[in-house]
Amino acid sequence: MADELEKQKEYINMLEDLLYLRAGEKKPKAFVHTYGCQQNVADSEKIKGMLIQMGCELTEEKEDADIILFNTCAVREHAEDRVYGNVGALKALKKKKPSLIIGLCGCMMEQEQVVQKIYKSFPYVSLVFGTHVIHKFPELLYRTVTAGKRTVERGFDDGQIYEGLPIHRDGSFKGWLPIMYGCDNFCTYCIVPHVRGRERSRRPETVLAEAKEMVQAGYKDITLLGQNVNSYGKWLDGDTDFADLLKGVADIDGDFWVRFMTSHPKDASKKLIDIMAENPKICNHLHLPFQSGSSNVLSRMNRRYTREKYLEIANYAKSKIPDLSLTSDVIVGFPGETYEEFQETLSLIREVKFTSLFTFIYSPRTGTPAAKYDDPITHAEKAKWMDELLRTQEKIAAERCAGMVGNKYRVLVEEQAREGVLNARTQNNIVVEIKADTELIGTFQNVEITEARNWILRGKLL
Repeated sequence: MADELEKQKEYINMLEDLLYLRAGEKKPKAFVHTYGCQQNVADSEKIKGMLIQMGCELTEEKEDADIILFNTCAVREHAEDRVYGNVGALKALKKKKPSLIIGLCGCMMEQEQVVQKIYKSFPYVSLVFGTHVIHKFPELLYRTVTAGKRTVERGFDDGQIYEGLPIHRDGSFKGWLPIMYGCDNFCTYCIVPHVRGRERSRRPETVLAEAKEMVQAGYKDITLLGQNVNSYGKWLDGDTDFADLLKGVADIDGDFWVRFMTSHPKDASKKLIDIMAENPKICNHLHLPFQSGSSNVLSRMNRRYTREKYLEIANYAKSKIPDLSLTSDVIVGFPGETYEEFQETLSLIREVKFTSLFTFIYSPRTGTPAAKYDDPITHAEKAKWMDELLRTQEKIAAERCAGMVGNKYRVLVEEQAREGVLNARTQNNIVVEIKADTELIGTFQNVEITEARNWILRGKLL
């Protein structure tokens, strides 16, 4: 592994001169756009780190770029369609600027049918690589530049985690920290194990060292990432599980919060909940996707828990953690789902009273078992179910927000919402608008909630 990384450093050194000359003897500019989940964002931060080492300057304007790279998502059809549309829009730019390098990477590129479509429909895309070879990006880019022909590499997973890649983080006070890669769950609707590979965890000492570096660099909000963080450490030597790792990060000296996502209900333990309850640095927010409130549908999804099991861990968490914010993912209209089964989802939502939900109408993914299931319910009918779900959740969220008026919270000020108004976030992941100067961005402040409009909170600084 060390030899491989040294080889990539050599390619980086050679590319520094090549890209400079290709850009007309000026500093080359790179545009990187990320689709999908936080794991993709973390991957893009490594790609940006390598580009900067090659002498590139990052730009937000495609028209100024010498390299354009889209890091793609395969979870939903809509995300794929957006990629195809945006790649198609680059045709004129490539014609205007023949030296432009256009590349695609990420989860979509681990699907053979996608690569074939790219190859046939978008001949001006010169670089394609999958999730398993991000560490080889310098070598692949070098081949693209020097050979003058298309470079495609995907489908190979050596099961290694390549530590030590350069990282250019997008934020200065909020950051992502991957603790594991891949997934072993194989839910029948999900493409992730097929494009991200089997589960593998980073060494705990490596994660803790990176977390400490982030805290020392001034990061105030650190999110531990994994497709299923609750199964962290399963294939490592030793007995460190996710709850132990989370406690280790929270025990680092400094004033910061730690979050994590995503948790799989089948592996969520009471030990994890207890550690969350005991440590004030661990945010009182639990993202615990239930997907469906029907045990029958969950079985067809291969989720490996029941409605009753989900409610058991959710209720235990609510009993142990004051002001816990529970959020979740829901799929509406899974193949074969009946309206009666959908009503079970609504009843679970009413019982748990989630802070917010990420909701999706089922989208078939080629290569997954569910894509072959009979699906007699029309999309129009599923859309009606979705509207019913959204109305139910909006009422719950509005009631929760109204109940927060008059309460005081510590918040992290994150960004400017509009002139004179900033967005801040509570520990339980709820956004509060405050009137304040932008100099407070990146700092902890205390606020009192003064107003709730549906699910939007407004507050005043204390």
